[in-house]
Amino acid sequence: MQKQTLTLLSVFLVLAVALSACGTATPEATAVPESDAGALSEAAQSPTVESPSGTISISGAFALYPMMTVWADEFTNVHPDVQFDIQGGGAGKGMTDTIAGAVDIGMISRAIKPEEEAQNIFWVSVTKDAVFPIISSENPVAEQILAKGISQEIFAGIYITGEITTWGQVVGDDTITDEIHVFTRSDASGAAEQWAKFGGGKAQEDLKGIGVNGEPSILDTVIKDPLAIGYGNLNSIFDLSSGNTVPGIIIPPIDINTNGQADVEEVYTVKEDAFGAVANSTYPSPPARFENLATLGKPEGLTLTFIEWILTDGQQYLESAGFVPLTPEQQAESLAKLK
Repeated sequence: MQKQTLTLLSVFLVLAVALSACGTATPEATAVPESDAGALSEAAQSPTVESPSGTISISGAFALYPMMTVWADEFTNVHPDVQFDIQGGGAGKGMTDTIAGAVDIGMISRAIKPEEEAQNIFWVSVTKDAVFPIISSENPVAEQILAKGISQEIFAGIYITGEITTWGQVVGDDTITDEIHVFTRSDASGAAEQWAKFGGGKAQEDLKGIGVNGEPSILDTVIKDPLAIGYGNLNSIFDLSSGNTVPGIIIPPIDINTNGQADVEEVYTVKEDAFGAVANSTYPSPPARFENLATLGKPEGLTLTFIEWILTDGQQYLESAGFVPLTPEQQAESLAKLK
């Protein structure tokens, strides 16, 4: 009996060794399709996309400064390793700093001049806004001005030729002899240049008036002087939280169609009205204008990434900050320049 058991065990052992040798004792490996294998290989070799990091330095136009701070905050929310150094000072400072290589980006609230392009200045438009005349809400003829408006010819007489010197001349009443206190910008300003062009001048230097340094200062000066006239940017002369004009100022209507009265579409008492007039080109250009970003040569690296973001995702923040977004065509044109 023992001999029979051993014989059976021997048979089983021989069969087990044979099956193992034929490979049937172990399962076959699963084959990977050639296309999938290539994709896996490519994925394994692809580098991880790194989030941008570094510091972007910017200076220039007071008009674009508040919008740039919004853009910087929103961009940093997405890319926390990026820092910004942003300074105002006027469009002239922004251009000077950019040409000197002192900043990465210049904020320029006017057209770029041929002599600046000759110095390797590259630029793209990123938004649109406008310059508006402002007077004190305590102006002695404010009611008449709001009813009649002020023609482009009268503005030219105040700011370019100097022939209009009293508020009586503005409203056509010679018995009113209150002198007009004319204020302009003393710093190199895109707003001043646009206002000069609207009045028939060629450059900021053509404007009459007492020079005041910076956008906030000219606004404050006009608020405090009942006989003053000045000008300011759309996002400065409106309280963006309430949508109303900043307390203490009035926007004298521009009599665009020269019919001797302020029509409804020429009166801007809330931001939405002014914004709409600039967006649909009802408001004249100048003083409406594009806001531009300038760099020394075509931008690269982090600077390019940021400007491309402004022209795409960054456009959604413009309206709430008092700026007019580019149309899709304008947006595409600026992006194409960057390629």
